[in-house]
Amino acid sequence: MKFLWNKWVLLAGVLFLLLVLIWFGTVFYRMIQVEKEAKAREADVAIVLGAAVWDDKPSPGLTERLNKAQELYEQKFVKAIIVSGGLGEGDQFDEATVMKQYLTETGIPAEAIHMENQATNTLENLRYSKAIMNEKGYKNALIVSHDYHLMRAMEIADAVSLEAYPVGTTSHVMYGPYYRVKESFAYLKWTYHKWFVLPREQ
Repeated sequence: MKFLWNKWVLLAGVLFLLLVLIWFGTVFYRMIQVEKEAKAREADVAIVLGAAVWDDKPSPGLTERLNKAQELYEQKFVKAIIVSGGLGEGDQFDEATVMKQYLTETGIPAEAIHMENQATNTLENLRYSKAIMNEKGYKNALIVSHDYHLMRAMEIADAVSLEAYPVGTTSHVMYGPYYRVKESFAYLKWTYHKWFVLPREQ
């Protein structure tokens, strides 16, 4: 009896490990596919998804996203930028305020930057940014984030009926494999939310 029990436990463990490997493999593959499709194109506005701030300065990772948005604006792919991100735990300044300050210091006119400073996750980033787009009459957007984040961001944009296209930046200051694994868990959480929470909200 004990032998059979150990056998079933081992089998269950192997099956669980196999499911985990399939999950991560599938998510990594889909990340790469979205990254391949991501490119700059003309749109009404760029939405920069928030990340950590260090006091009143953007973190190095957030700076990479902001630099990409600056590039899109200066090359006239977009005519405006939405900076999206609320107040993080323990922070004194919300992400949007810090992001706008950084972009204005690089020479982008303040009137071309719209702040969304309530969001605490990617779903709220895009929901609240869409409200700003509706208010300003913008029809479509470029979603600016790190490449590993784009797949989930685009799924969320589709879920909130936001016409958007991905534009990614590859980090030179963050350890890529770690953030891809972390993003896979975030995507698992989003998948649960998409299947079981969103239908109840609609």
